[in-house]
Amino acid sequence: MADSSIMANSGLWVGILTALTALGASYITARATSRAALAQARTTTTAQALREQRDRRRSTYREMMDCAHAFNEVTWQIDDVDAARDRETKDRLLARMYEGIGPAIGNMNKATHEVRLDGPAEVSAAAEQVRQMARRLQPLLKALIGDDTPERRLDYDAAYRDFRGTYITFVGLAQQALEVRDEEG
Repeated sequence: MADSSIMANSGLWVGILTALTALGASYITARATSRAALAQARTTTTAQALREQRDRRRSTYREMMDCAHAFNEVTWQIDDVDAARDRETKDRLLARMYEGIGPAIGNMNKATHEVRLDGPAEVSAAAEQVRQMARRLQPLLKALIGDDTPERRLDYDAAYRDFRGTYITFVGLAQQALEVRDEEG
């Protein structure tokens, strides 16, 4: 009888040990599942935030590029000025360009501020350079009205080339900023 009592106690202990092992394994599995779900939720949230940031930046950068294009539409009218035969027509066309350049720069100012908000810093700095170069062109355009000296036109052309260079730099940096986010997302 002593043997059956020992056997019963051993069976009881084996059952208790098995139950405790199962409970421990269940607890560990539940914690691992919970951690995995939390990690997945964080990954999804981070990916969504990066996607939203990229979309917001893309929209902001496009607005800046649209403003630069509108500015270019004004400055490209210099070809019409060059084709004009008399000084009066040239001055009239230059005055019309000058009237159009102010609002174009105003829109670019607003777009530049939006780029500053969305960043990153390199793209913001490039947008500011584009804006500064556009602003530099405005008085040079005004100086062309009534002035036939080649130096004034050379100054204007050089400033326009600087504007185009800064604009191309901005576009390249904007593309890079969006590509980095694509790789991370």
